[in-house]
Amino acid sequence: MSNKNIWYLPGPFHQYQEDVKALAKDAGLRIIDANVTEGRDDEADNTPEVTLKEIEQQIVLVVGTGNNQVELEELIGKLRAESDTVRAVIVGLEAGEIEKPECGELAIRLFQALDGIRLQMVDLAGARDDLATENETLRNELAELNAGEGVEVEALKAKLDVAGVSYRANASKESLEKLVSELPKA
Repeated sequence: MSNKNIWYLPGPFHQYQEDVKALAKDAGLRIIDANVTEGRDDEADNTPEVTLKEIEQQIVLVVGTGNNQVELEELIGKLRAESDTVRAVIVGLEAGEIEKPECGELAIRLFQALDGIRLQMVDLAGARDDLATENETLRNELAELNAGEGVEVEALKAKLDVAGVSYRANASKESLEKLVSELPKA
């Protein structure tokens, strides 16, 4: 006994205007690409109707004799030159050195785009270095301020110790200054 639930449909499935997977699911069918299987076992009798998408107009080059052959050879030559210049840019990029190509519209555009990226990276690296230098300067200034404040804090603690006044070990400079100001004048 067979299920007759297979929809043999030529792929690729994106060539159809309809969502063939959704249609198959709604109809309880399984889709199998008709181009890749010879058998048609369990083929469904009632399958959804589908239509192909319209294809954009393509340019077809007809090769013949005479002027067409010359034009074709010129075109192939231009395409090879374009391809070679793009490859030269890529090889240079892989080697870490890139030079502006002398010809080839695509190669020149590729070079300009890559050179723009390179210049932006140089700018970013410069800004990063400037910020790193500024950061280091600020860290040094902060360390100097903390060291200077540490000496002052130790002097305040010494005055309080001599007077026998207790204070927290991690007391701020301001709180220590307040305690010292409250000491009786001797």
